Formats: sequence, C-alpha cells, structure tokens
Amino acid sequence: MVVEGELLWTPDVDWVRNSNLTQHLAWLRNCRGKDFEDYDALWRWSVRSPEEFWAAQWDYFDVLSDTPYRQVLDRCVMPGAKWFEGSRVNYAEHLLRHESKAGADEIAIQHLTETRPLARMSWHELGRQVRIVATQLRSMGVKPGDCVVSYMPNVPETAIAMMATAAIGAVWSSAAPEFGVKTVIERFSQIAPKVLFACDGYRFGGRSFSREIELCRIVEALPSLECVIWLPCMEPGVSPPELPRLMTWTAVLDHPDVPREQFRYERVAHDHPLWVLFSSGTTGLPKAIVHSHVGMLIEHLKLLHFHMNLKPGSVMLFYSTTGWMMWNALIAALLTGSAVVLYDGSPMHPDPSFLWKLAADTRATHFGASPTFVQIMEKAEIKPSETFDLSALQGVLVSGAPSTPETFAWFYRAVKPDLWVTSQSGGTEICSGFVGAVPTLPVYAGEIQTRMLGMDVHAWNDRGHEVIDEVGELVVTTPFPSMPIYFWNDVGGKRYHESYFDIFSNENGAVWRHGDFIKLNARGGCYIYGRSDSTLNRHGVRIGTAEIYRAVDQLPQIADSLIVCCELPGGHFFMPLFVRLKPDHAFTPDLVKQIASKLREDCSPRHVPDLIYAVDAVPYTLTGKKMEIPVRKILMGWPSEKAASRDAMMNPESLDWFINYAAETDDYKWRT
Repeated sequence: MVVEGELLWTPDVDWVRNSNLTQHLAWLRNCRGKDFEDYDALWRWSVRSPEEFWAAQWDYFDVLSDTPYRQVLDRCVMPGAKWFEGSRVNYAEHLLRHESKAGADEIAIQHLTETRPLARMSWHELGRQVRIVATQLRSMGVKPGDCVVSYMPNVPETAIAMMATAAIGAVWSSAAPEFGVKTVIERFSQIAPKVLFACDGYRFGGRSFSREIELCRIVEALPSLECVIWLPCMEPGVSPPELPRLMTWTAVLDHPDVPREQFRYERVAHDHPLWVLFSSGTTGLPKAIVHSHVGMLIEHLKLLHFHMNLKPGSVMLFYSTTGWMMWNALIAALLTGSAVVLYDGSPMHPDPSFLWKLAADTRATHFGASPTFVQIMEKAEIKPSETFDLSALQGVLVSGAPSTPETFAWFYRAVKPDLWVTSQSGGTEICSGFVGAVPTLPVYAGEIQTRMLGMDVHAWNDRGHEVIDEVGELVVTTPFPSMPIYFWNDVGGKRYHESYFDIFSNENGAVWRHGDFIKLNARGGCYIYGRSDSTLNRHGVRIGTAEIYRAVDQLPQIADSLIVCCELPGGHFFMPLFVRLKPDHAFTPDLVKQIASKLREDCSPRHVPDLIYAVDAVPYTLTGKKMEIPVRKILMGWPSEKAASRDAMMNPESLDWFINYAAETDDYKWRT
C-alpha cells in the first residue's frame, strides 16, 4: 500500500531543462540579475517582492497595453489592492495572440459531443469566427461594460462567444445548460445581461435534454435582454423557439470576414471587469465574483506556463462543464499556444474508459481529472495503458477535491509509470490555484508539490500563528492580481469582506482566509483536507473530511461516503457517517464494526463517527463536490430550500433521504 509522502516520480534532466520554468529562471538571471538556487528561493522572492515579481512577468510575456502602467501595486492591502494602474489591456487579444504565428492548419480546438463527431478547428478559423461575432455584437449596440451571458454546453461556439465578448470589453458570464431555471435566473438577474447565447438542449449519457421551455422561462425573467443568439446543439436545422429579438448562430456568422489587421480589440483599464463567476450556490444567493482583464491575464500567463508547463504543441484535455471555473482555465490554455480539447457529454458514456479514448484520439499531452473520477476507474478495474495509446501524455492534473496517495498511485500503476502527476487547489474566487504543480520538483504520494508563485500561502492555527506539519487554515497574507476586484452589486464591499477577510489580520491589515484546511511540510509540500467550514470537531480536535474518506473508501464494500459534524447546544457534537454500498453488499453490524475499526486504526479514535448509516446516494453539486455543508444544515434543522439549491445539484433526489431522516430521527436530538 502506498504511504502518504512516498516518492513516486522524479523529473529527468531533459524534462527539467526543457521546462518553461527553467527558461524563465534563465531569463531572470540574464535580464533581471536574479539568480535563484531552487524553486523555494524563487517562491520566496515572488511573495516578498510582489512588485518586482509581477513586473518581471509583465515584461517576460510582453503584455500588450495601449499605455504603460504607472505602478505595479498601489498598496499592499486586502481587499482593495490595485494592480497595473494606467495600463489598458485585453484578455481575448492575448488568447488569440498565437494566431499570427500559427500555420494554416495548426489546431487550436479539438471538440466532441455526444451528438457531434470529433472535429478540429484551426487557430485561423477560431480567430475568424471570434472577430465576426465580436463585430456583430458591436453592431447590436453592446458596449464595454455591458453583460453578455451564455446558457450553452462545452462546444467551440461557447468559447468563441466568450472571446468575442471579452474582445469588445463586454462582461462575460456562463451557466451550464444542465442548470435549472431557478439557478440560472438567480445568477443572471444579478447582472442584467444585454445578450444571451443559448442552445436548444444537450445530450448526456445517451439521453437528450431539451432546454426550449427552460430557455423561454429564463428569457421572460430577464427584462434587460435585447437579443438572444440561439444555437441548435441536439438537432441541426431544427426551427428556433418563438422568442422576441432572436438570432440564430448561423445568421450571426453570416458576415464578411474581418481581417486580423483591421480588427480593434477594446483595451480596457486595470479595473475593468472581464467576467462574472458565481459561487456554487449551495446556500443563499450565489456570490457574483468579478475579475479584471489585467488580473486574470497576468495570473493565467504565470499559471499555465510555469505550473502546468503548457507550450505550443501541447494539448490540454480537462473534463468540465461551462458552469465551472475550470472551463475558463481550460480556455486560458490558448494563452500558451497550446490546443485545447472540449468535450460535452458524460465522461462515462458509452463506457467508463471513454475519456481515455478521447485522450488517445486527440493526442492529449495534459489530462485533467477529479479524485472521484479516479475512484470510479479503480473500482471498475480500468487500466487505460492496456487499451489506449497514451504515448503523448506527459502530465495529469487532479483537481476539484482533495487527492489521496492512492489517487496518485493509480495513475502510475494503470496509466503510465513516467508521468508528472499533479494535484492543484484554488477556487472560483481566484479562477486559478493557490497551491499546485511545478515541473522541476519530484512527486510525492498525495502531496501537492508546492505553493504557486506569487501566492503567499500559509497554514495558520486559530490564534493566527503559522504552523508547519500541522493542519491549519489556508490563508494568503499578500495581495495577488487575480483576487476579485469586487462582487457585483455588493455595495461597500460588505459581502466580499465577510467572505474572506473577517477572521484574520496581520500588520498590513486583513488576511485572505480561503476556507480550506491545509498542511504544509518542511520541504514546502502541501496537503488539502477539505473545507474548513465543513470541519469535523471531535473533543476540540479539528479533522478534515478527506482523512475520513481516504480510510473508508478503501473498504471493498464502500462505493462512496459522506461525513458531517453537527454542533449542538451544551457543547455537544454529533458526527454521523453516511455510506453508499457497492452492489451485492449488505449493510450489517459487522460492516459497521469494520468501518469503525478501519478509522480507529488508520486515523484515530476521534475519527470514528457516532453513528453510521447506509444511503442510496451521496449528494453532489454540479461541479462534483460532496455537499457536506448543506447536509449538515438540514440535520441541524434548516429548511431544505435554504440549505441547498437543487438546481445546482448533480443528483437532487439524493437530498430526500437526509430531509426525511432529519424530520424523523431521534438519534441525536436528545442532546438538544
């Protein structure tokens, strides 16, 4: 059995020499007079001298701006720090920058859905369509600062619409078509969009889902809309719905080509909004998180070059829906000259190995997956290396939830022994990562390689003291460019401040508290232990949920699990564990004893739950995260409609068991 922290991979000399990071270190030495003995020294400089570091990134990537910036950072405070004041840049212009150097047939996007065969789009065709759509949006009266939204699947047209929107300085926001009407309206009504890109439906797992009725209800609820641009995804040629001011995608593209040299990108100020991303919406009205062009541009250039090692010739495949920030990060790979793979459909259809076939067919060099996906692969006994040609594959990005040592080991055992397996952790709030991968460092089982450049990440205990080799709160103590510039309609920034800055502070003021548990070891490696707001508190000891899942999920009878801890009056706690069994296994007293014994032996007696229950399904958000917090709130008496948004769930019916249990049980209410 693999042990946490066990060395699994070391980069060879050629890999290190050819990495983007090594090339950047040479540039810093030759052009800045900065010589760093190792990555840790480089990281320390990046967070202790943020103005120097980010100015170096600006020059290294030759950022295009109408005017020079007056200063890199106006003041080292959070929130409110201003980056690159005086500059005027455009994010989409940099996304398409490689087009001018690309060969006539060089591929930018490979794409596939359950209704469309695998196809490819060149850089030149991508740029051509973006310029046409951007020109059409301008002709409709869309101006810088206006909002353009999407209710579209993960297809090239959605990426084109996003780039066209950003190209003219309008503000983009996206909802996946599997989102329910209420969820979409809760998001889009906050930002009063002028244009909506929408589809007729989507196909998932071999089933078709029409969205015509939902679309009509959404349009009716958004009086600010002046135009709906409609794309048939399920049935090409089908008649569009009867909606006022509707245009088809085909009609929008029916326009003369706009030569690259004649197209004008709207270069915007340092604080101009690029897009609005929404929190998962499991409770309350979703937070409308706004990022700037300049902040996301400089962060994504750093992230994708140095922490993902993407470059021209790379092919990035990451399974995502358009409602998750990873979709934005996937499209951002174009900044490096890489190609991206867009897939819309079930990752398990027609069989669980489908994404590996897609990786082989597209010659993917970088593959993105979640720990949940790996669990499915392992339980299904799938070994991609035995079936598919994955010789092009260089690296794997595991994201979306905490990874275990077993997750890492599975890739080396079942996919490829010489593989850069990485885990990264960040969030919608920054549309990037705090901790993640570096191609020049070794890989240890279950360990995130390091803190990312420019991210002054630390683990703090409850007293605000830094801890090493001990679980603490993930905090960031220095501003960084991809912080939200504000929340939409958040008067005075009250909600923004309450979300991240009302717990910790230092000599410079407020400190970013992200809401994750993290452990940093002496060599700089990182472990994420789940959300700190889903903390398990046992007799004053805080436990991350990932510790429980790692132990329980190793049992052959267990398909999935969820654990919560309810704080009760009088200082009492109730910590139940809910398990979903694999087929042909029964929930018996012996299994309960086996689970308790496993947790006691692998973890500690404090990890043993008060009670264990069998459930038909574990609730998940649409982005694949276990819904620990909503379940805890339901058990503590919250109305279900306030505890969780069913429209934001992958399996909304799974909540019913917990609602009924909370209403009927006396298992813990005697303590109240």
